[in-house]
Amino acid sequence: MEKNFLLTLAFNGAAYHGFQVQQNALSVCTVLQNAMQKVLHARPDVKGCSRTDAGVHATEYCVSFKSDTAIPPHKLPLAFNSHLPKDIRVKSARQVPQGFHARYSASGKQYRYVFLSSSVDDPLAPGLYYRVAPGLNAAEMNKAGKLLVGKHNFASFMSAGSDIEDTVRTVHNLTVTPEGERVFVDIAADGFLYNMVRIIAGTLLKVGNGRLPATQVQAVLQAQNRAAAGETMPAKGLFLSKVFYPPSAFEE
Repeated sequence: MEKNFLLTLAFNGAAYHGFQVQQNALSVCTVLQNAMQKVLHARPDVKGCSRTDAGVHATEYCVSFKSDTAIPPHKLPLAFNSHLPKDIRVKSARQVPQGFHARYSASGKQYRYVFLSSSVDDPLAPGLYYRVAPGLNAAEMNKAGKLLVGKHNFASFMSAGSDIEDTVRTVHNLTVTPEGERVFVDIAADGFLYNMVRIIAGTLLKVGNGRLPATQVQAVLQAQNRAAAGETMPAKGLFLSKVFYPPSAFEE
């Protein structure tokens, strides 16, 4: 009988065109399925927790799949990793109920956007941040970010032309934290509109470099107009950092 499994992955997305399978481009899912085929002697249908754009990274990306393999879950990470490139790693595996789905069972996600506030790049982490001029005001960015916490219409923070009617989302937490030259923007929500995190990051960047007062972010939110918000930040600074599942998702 087929069992249902949950894998947690981490990957550097620089070399890939997102997670989902692409017909004419290499994706994380394709590379993962290639490794799975070598271990399981079958190519399972993988359910990803989220779509990700080309170049986006993850420190915790969840997938579910079904297989009749006799390999114990705790041995699957090592087995898969032996056939994966160094920029993709399976961190953990567990068996889950048959009805579990990596995407539809999730109650929310958390993303992180990374700025490097420096006049020079970090050669030890190329492609894992977006560099801006020194002096980014993280305290003002954090103040502005708090105005976005709660249930709001986030239409201003969605890519223009997106075909989504319901633009209301609930942001559970938004913090801006400086650590050395890096400034981390962490956003947890019940769901995200297309490019929502990257546009929020771009808007907070305007606050951080003094081009937009922190209090003005409320007006950006209320405008419900993409033109009111900041630029869409590049994918290379974005990480999926956490997927939230309610305890009931793991109950038979």
